[in-house]
Amino acid sequence: MVSSCSKLSLAQCFLVSETPRSLFAARLVQARQLRGLSQRGLGDRMGLGKEKGSTRINRYEQQASAVGFDSLDQLAKTLEVPAAYLLAETPEMADAILAIAQVDPAQQADVTLLLKALGSDPALLARLLALVSNTDKASPAKE
Repeated sequence: MVSSCSKLSLAQCFLVSETPRSLFAARLVQARQLRGLSQRGLGDRMGLGKEKGSTRINRYEQQASAVGFDSLDQLAKTLEVPAAYLLAETPEMADAILAIAQVDPAQQADVTLLLKALGSDPALLARLLALVSNTDKASPAKE
């Protein structure tokens, strides 16, 4: 249940329940908290007013109400995340969606081609992971 998820990490929430509604609720809580917004603040920024907005966001997070497409789009824009992030099935998928969203739109098609190639060629994936791992080790630590 999402009410217990507010006290758990997002990864732990996935172990508790994996229904689409619970995944959406957990991501909504995470995105809202990362933006430093209360339920009331998020609802107000969406133009719902403080009282109505607080109630609506609470009902989404507690899985008492399903979100419609228009509200999903409005939530995503207000939280500055892709709507797909709020609906992602796994933490890794959510991370990938956020990473692609941060890429220059002109390069997103190239990134998509790379992802497809990496998914179909395990040897290429292993070589790239080794390269990235070596690059990370060679970089001086930031202080």
